[in-house]
Amino acid sequence: MTRLSLSAAEAALNALPQSLRGPGGAAAILHEGRVVAERVWGYANLETGQPMTAETRIPLCSISKQFTCMVMLAACDSPEALDDLLPAHLPNFKGELPKVRDLANNQSGLRDYWAQTVLMGAKAEQFFAPEDATRTFAYLQSSHFAPGTRYSYNNGNFRLIADLIEAKTGESFADLLSRHVLVPAGMEGAFLASDTRSPPDGLAGYEGTEETGYLPAENGVWWMGDAGMAASLRDMCSYEAWIDATRDDPEALYNRAATPQQFRDGTPAHYGFGLQHHQIAGDLFTGHGGALRGFRAFRMAGRESRFSVVVLLNHHGDAHGAAHAIARAALGVTPAEAQPVGAEMAGQWYCEETGLIARLEPQGTRARLHFGTGADDLAGQADGSVAGGFVKVARDGADLVMARGLENYAARLTPLPRDLNTSPEDLAGRWICEEIGSEMEITTQGGMGYAVFKGPLGTGRPELIRPAAKDHWQLITRRSLDAPAPGDWTMKLIRDAKGAPEAIRLSVWLARNLIWRKA
Repeated sequence: MTRLSLSAAEAALNALPQSLRGPGGAAAILHEGRVVAERVWGYANLETGQPMTAETRIPLCSISKQFTCMVMLAACDSPEALDDLLPAHLPNFKGELPKVRDLANNQSGLRDYWAQTVLMGAKAEQFFAPEDATRTFAYLQSSHFAPGTRYSYNNGNFRLIADLIEAKTGESFADLLSRHVLVPAGMEGAFLASDTRSPPDGLAGYEGTEETGYLPAENGVWWMGDAGMAASLRDMCSYEAWIDATRDDPEALYNRAATPQQFRDGTPAHYGFGLQHHQIAGDLFTGHGGALRGFRAFRMAGRESRFSVVVLLNHHGDAHGAAHAIARAALGVTPAEAQPVGAEMAGQWYCEETGLIARLEPQGTRARLHFGTGADDLAGQADGSVAGGFVKVARDGADLVMARGLENYAARLTPLPRDLNTSPEDLAGRWICEEIGSEMEITTQGGMGYAVFKGPLGTGRPELIRPAAKDHWQLITRRSLDAPAPGDWTMKLIRDAKGAPEAIRLSVWLARNLIWRKA
C-alpha cells in the first residue's frame, strides 16, 4: 500500500468548499480513529441565514442501509432468522422468493419500489406514508432476475429488512437502532428521521446549480431502513472512530457487516450488508453514499490505512467523487492517462435480456455510457475499449460487449440504428400493467408523445417520450419520490403477427421488463 499523506488529504479537503459549490456542507478526514481535519462551510438554510455547523444533522439517505444491517445482526443474529417472515410481506409474489441475505446484498432480483412508484401514479412531492410502502410491496409478483445471481440496487430490500426486524422482535426499529448502534458508537445526535417533510435542526436541502439558482427541495417520503437516518458531522466522526476502535474484534457489528459476500455461483460480490467494497492503492475500502432530493452524502473507511472520509451536503454536489478524490490524494494515487476514444464507440445498442438501450457518447479521452441508474463516466483504454469503476465496454464488430463487475453481469448488445423521427402515434392509447395494478395513457400533443400513469398511488404528471429507434422510445423521468430519479426508461413496442401494436415492454435498470397490454 502507498504511504499515507495526511497533508495531501487535508489539502484536498480544504478545496471542497470551492469544488462543491453550493449552499453548505461539512466534511472530515480521520486517521486511526482521530479527526485529522474538518471543514464546515456555507448555510444550513439560505432562507433563514442559519449557518452550517458540525452539529447540524443532515439526512444520511442510503448510508442508513449499513446501519439497518447492523441492527439485523445485533437483534436477530443473522438474516436467515428472518427468512420465514418474508412471504407475509410479499403476499402476491410468484416464483422463487429471495432470501433475506439476498436483500441485504442487493441480490434479491426484486424491482426497486421507488422506481415503480413513478409507474404507480406517484408525483414527486406527494406524501408517501408507511402504509403506501406496504401496499407497494403487496403488488410485487415477480423478479427481474433470479435471486442471488446478479446485483441491482433496490431500496425496498432494506425497507423490508427493517419491517422484518420489527415483526421478529416486537420492538420499534428506531429503538433497536439507538440501542445497538447509535449509543455504542457515541452518535449522540443521530436518530431515525423517517419523515423527510421536516428536516432536523432547521435544515433545508436545495436543488439546482449556480447557473439555475438554488431552490428549496420538497420531500414527502416516510423512510425506514432504506434511508431514514440523520446525523451530524460530529456524529459521523464518532462512528468512524468506533469502527476503528473495534477493527480487531471479529464480532464487532461493523466487521460482521463488512464481511465480503458472494453470489450463488461463488463469484465474490463487491456489495453486501449495505456496504460497497472497492480498492484504492491496494487498500480495501468499505463505504456507501446517499441521495435524497436536496441532499448528498458519502462515507468510506480504509481497512489497512485506517483512513476515513465523510462528506455531507445540503445540495446535489458530488459527495462520492469528493470523498474518493480525498482518499486518492491521501494514498498518492494519480489517474492513469486516458487514451483518445474512437468515433466508432459512438452509437446506441439494445440489450435483449434487460430491455434497455445502451447509448455511448465519446468526447476526447472520455465516454459517457447511458445504461444503468446513472451515466457511467468511462476513460479510453489502450486496447480501444472504455472503462471506469466496475464497467468495461468494447466493440466487437457491430456489437457492443459490456461487462459490469459490480452487478455480476456481462452481455453482448446488438446495434440499434437511431431514428429520431419515429412517430409516437402507434403508442397512443391506454395500456395496462396487471403486475403493478397501473394504467399508462399515452397521448400525442403536436407530434410529441407523453405518458401519464394512473395507479394505486394516484395520477402522475405527463412524462415526455423521446424517440430512439424504430419501435423504440425512451420515457424521460427526471423527478420522482426518490432522488436521483430512476432515469430513462426504454419503451419497446411489441406488435402482433399482423403488425398491430399489442404490448409495450418497459424497462429501467432498477425495474426491468414490465409488460403493458393494450387496454
